[in-house]
Amino acid sequence: MSAFGVVSQLHLQKKTFNRLVLEAIDEALSSLGETPKIAIYFHIDKTFNIKKQEIPHRIEDFTSALEEIFGLGAKHLEISFMKHLHAKIGGIYEWIEPKDFTFPTYVHMIKQNLVYTSKNGKEVEKSNECNQMAK
Repeated sequence: MSAFGVVSQLHLQKKTFNRLVLEAIDEALSSLGETPKIAIYFHIDKTFNIKKQEIPHRIEDFTSALEEIFGLGAKHLEISFMKHLHAKIGGIYEWIEPKDFTFPTYVHMIKQNLVYTSKNGKEVEKSNECNQMAK
């Protein structure tokens, strides 16, 4: 495969991953009901200037916004996001919970695994980063 092919594949994989992140968040928020989901997206856009499409690129800002809105209750949403995302990626990664496990940490970890997988052309069960974070 040419260098352009690898770059194109990584770009496509990143776009797909970002779509999966948004779908997982959307599904988790839908469990609250359609009206609360719309209200949350509206509030995050107007108060924190984070558009729905920007969430995968601003995952830390999104998480901080949720924590400001919901306080400790945001953790329950983050766990739901992670479970939905885990189901969407096909469960090819082992669920390891590090001490300071957050939604941004999880998204970063999965993104790193996807890049590692695409560069090596094979699926991996756990990345070194995932193992190190669990210690």
